[in-house]
Amino acid sequence: MPDPLPLDQQLCFSLYAATIAINRAYKPMLDRLGITYPQFLVLQTVNEAQDGRSIGEIADRLALEPSTITPLAKRLEAAGLVTRARNPADERQVRVRLTEAGRVRWGETGCLGPLIIERSGMTPERLASLNGEVMALRRALAGDRPAVQ
Repeated sequence: MPDPLPLDQQLCFSLYAATIAINRAYKPMLDRLGITYPQFLVLQTVNEAQDGRSIGEIADRLALEPSTITPLAKRLEAAGLVTRARNPADERQVRVRLTEAGRVRWGETGCLGPLIIERSGMTPERLASLNGEVMALRRALAGDRPAVQ
């Protein structure tokens, strides 16, 4: 068996460390808005859909378990940013929708992409290409689709 690669040469560590760096870059803005990064992701996912999304749809979109999304949605509801309501057609489903305050808060966060462009020194095109490669890797590792060469 070959010796393991040094940590800095392992893709898993590079992706992990990059994620931490992105979260740290976003943190001051999210702190000012009173939300966490996972809450930001839930707000973004709900904002993508005109009529909100079910807890299950949010979980699928974020590649998480519904049991992870439920407490996030409850905290966002307690903060007045979303509403949660049972679907009358299927009582098992809970739909999450942005409130007016949630729309305002979302407008204040918008997309944090320009911050990453500024901090990374990369062009938007290079970051989009890198994102495409990482998405292809994620799909391949999840068994969804082969990675693009």
